[in-house]
Amino acid sequence: MGFPVYDFRTDIRNILVTPQIRSRFLRMQPGEVSQGHTHDLGHEIFLILAGRCEFTIDGESQELGPGQMCVARVDQMHSVRVIGDEPMTMYLSVTPHIQPTHTFWDEEGHKLPPRFASHSAYDQEVDSTLTDDELLSRHVQAAAATAAAATACAAVQSEQADSLRQAMVDEDWDTAAAARNAMWAAISDLHRRMAAQDTLWNELAPRAVK
Repeated sequence: MGFPVYDFRTDIRNILVTPQIRSRFLRMQPGEVSQGHTHDLGHEIFLILAGRCEFTIDGESQELGPGQMCVARVDQMHSVRVIGDEPMTMYLSVTPHIQPTHTFWDEEGHKLPPRFASHSAYDQEVDSTLTDDELLSRHVQAAAATAAAATACAAVQSEQADSLRQAMVDEDWDTAAAARNAMWAAISDLHRRMAAQDTLWNELAPRAVK
């Protein structure tokens, strides 16, 4: 069987949920308003597929209809209100998706305590193959691996920076490429370690939700 194909007219749910991205189709009813919030780490992209709505991002409001898109960047307060008599359907993605993904504020502008969502809130099943203790142990091990990769990455960047700088001055592109590639290999390894840790964190964090 080939890759799955999703339809915004029927698949109103989270489609892909990983630490790198959460993407979904969302339908809201006429007059419905989302609660304003920000994201500490991620940008959120909204693409309107049907109906009309009003987005408010950082205090500025604009009306959007089918085929139009807007972006709420990190730390930008945003909310949406459906306008007109028809439901509104959108595609949205949040990148990255590391719990807690949403940050809420009180009326005085103070950040409220973090809210960790359950697996079901993102249309995911609980992985019951690992006990809480096993998951905690793996998470701690992944954190240590990330720390080690970060230290190694910093050393490689420092070691290769002078070589890359001089090679670019000399227009020695083979040497420049070698230095750049070594820097990238260390960065890539660090990101892979971080992704592994983020995956464990997103599995662990909802277990403490009532």
